[in-house]
Amino acid sequence: MSDVLNFDPKSLKTPVYIMDETLLKKNLETLKYVIDKTGCKILLAQKAFSMFSVYPLIGNYLQGTTASSLYEAKLGREEMEGEVHIFSPAYREDEMEEIISLSDHIVFNSFTQWKKYRALVEGSDRHISCGIRINPEYSEIETDMYNPCFTGSRMGVTLEQFEPEELKGIEGLHFHTMCEQNSDVLKRTLQVVDEKFGSYIAGMKWINFGGGHHITRKDYDLDILIESILFIKNKYNVEVYLEPGEAVALNTGFLVARVLDTLKNGMDLAILDTSAACHMPDVLEMPYRPEVIGAGKPGEYAYTYRLGGPTCLSGDVIGEYSFKEPLQVGDTLVFCDMGHYTMVKNNTFNGMGLPSIALWSPDKGTQLIKEFGYEDFKMRLS
Repeated sequence: MSDVLNFDPKSLKTPVYIMDETLLKKNLETLKYVIDKTGCKILLAQKAFSMFSVYPLIGNYLQGTTASSLYEAKLGREEMEGEVHIFSPAYREDEMEEIISLSDHIVFNSFTQWKKYRALVEGSDRHISCGIRINPEYSEIETDMYNPCFTGSRMGVTLEQFEPEELKGIEGLHFHTMCEQNSDVLKRTLQVVDEKFGSYIAGMKWINFGGGHHITRKDYDLDILIESILFIKNKYNVEVYLEPGEAVALNTGFLVARVLDTLKNGMDLAILDTSAACHMPDVLEMPYRPEVIGAGKPGEYAYTYRLGGPTCLSGDVIGEYSFKEPLQVGDTLVFCDMGHYTMVKNNTFNGMGLPSIALWSPDKGTQLIKEFGYEDFKMRLS
């Protein structure tokens, strides 16, 4: 990530997420290149990025949205033109009619779910394309929390559990086995999917490769992705879908924070007005260490600080960073790659206020899209 920012972080009331429209467009243009080269369809996975104020822009490049819940399906239908797809490990009976009314594709996690809702889907006054999620029992993800194919996974139907006699009405297959990975992983995964489920793909109208494709990362091999899509598309004459979320917003967003206090306890510490636990929870869940504009690794520059949030959680620590000058109360820090899995996962633990949301564009400069207050905390409780 470049140290050159299009916006002035010091002018912003913090904490605030700010999206850079030019960076977002760059990602979308890369995804559109893949669409144009292969004829595939790419959908925004809202579970990673749901900043709907930029959905009209995304809709100029992608074919629609994919949802993991009724509420995401509603958001996709309301805010972006195009297709609405949904997958859930199991659907609630009291939500299914509304899901059917909103969705163009419904992917079922088991044949039990398909048999339960088949008549309801078939009774709809419009055609809905239904699919089954398969589990090829192959993944190169090392962390079980993010691995849909780890032993005992609830995600998808294995070959052993597949029920070909129940395929009437099923038009597609879906798999999702990747997380932040390059196209060589997809190529190897497709070899397994092809070997195990090829005879069933042959009878389908579409196949969905799921998400986890880091398509917009600098070192991502687009040629292998294009080759992989065309291999399946041409071999089986099916439509191919991809549903990246992170790749849409990768390296497009920032979280701007300020230093509230500095202190010492065996090392230099700084308390910020933003929280890992509340505002960037994947820092603790993954875990990972986000980059900070102008900062280095511990010991790289003269002054090293452990950055933490203002909550009562002792482990609310973002990481250790070094700076060329000592941090002062009121200094502004800019965390990189804060577009995905931040706004969608943040929370108000400890009564922490949610960061505002802003957008920078070359035409309009910095626009404050939304601010949050006490009522946003109180409304979640009773």
